[in-house]
Amino acid sequence: MSELIVIGYDDHAVATQAYNQVMQLQKDFVVQLSGLAVVQVDAEGKSHVETPGKIVGVSAASGALWGMIIGLLFLVPFVGLALGGALGALMGKMGKSGIDDEFRSQVQEMLKPGSAAVVVMASKITEDKFADAMKQYGGTLLKTSLSEEDEKELAHELTEDA
Repeated sequence: MSELIVIGYDDHAVATQAYNQVMQLQKDFVVQLSGLAVVQVDAEGKSHVETPGKIVGVSAASGALWGMIIGLLFLVPFVGLALGGALGALMGKMGKSGIDDEFRSQVQEMLKPGSAAVVVMASKITEDKFADAMKQYGGTLLKTSLSEEDEKELAHELTEDA
């Protein structure tokens, strides 16, 4: 099971500090990352995603799944847009796996122009140590889970559509 955590901040600089802390927590084995990003929303409301060059232990399937999650949460402005069959089917499967319309809506409501968020997908996390290390940055936390079965199914769908 993976945890998807989105922590919203009013300031990009604080989000960057929190992002760097998450990277340190991976080095300290507090969290095992499947994905990590900082998403900044500029004054015009456009999302800009920054990811580390490489996260140790992330497979190609996990990378594809992570890319789809980032795209669905931040880069697809309206879920109701006419989507191609493959993307529409994937979005339906994502909704059944814990990343539903309500979660996407909460994330998008949290991110107003000028704000930023740290997005963490963790396959393992020591929650108390993670929370203690991150509390100094504040922020608004949203969290959902993906079962291992859902991840495998989504990764399979992604590789079939590629």
